[in-house]
Amino acid sequence: MKSGGTDDHIHMLLSLNPDISVSKAVQLIKGNSSKWIHDNFQALNIFSWQEGYGAFTVSKSQAGIIRKYIDNQEEHHKKISFEEEYLELLKRNNIDFDLKCLF
Repeated sequence: MKSGGTDDHIHMLLSLNPDISVSKAVQLIKGNSSKWIHDNFQALNIFSWQEGYGAFTVSKSQAGIIRKYIDNQEEHHKKISFEEEYLELLKRNNIDFDLKCLF
């Protein structure tokens, strides 16, 4: 597992067993991390995750590239915003989306 991000989003590289769905993994990550934040950081009692998420698959051969990408988020987003990058990723992969439902 690898995780990282900026103040408004995170990226995670996960390897899931075939018996756990992506939606279940996200539910567990969001639920457990929210509980941990609320239990340990009282000043962040208003913290909550957004409702949705984006998930993309990558081959094992690309995992090293993705790890470097995750490590470089702060510098990367000085050049392109998260929103611009996400829209480009959706378009490049021919994924249908409704702009009203994003962000």
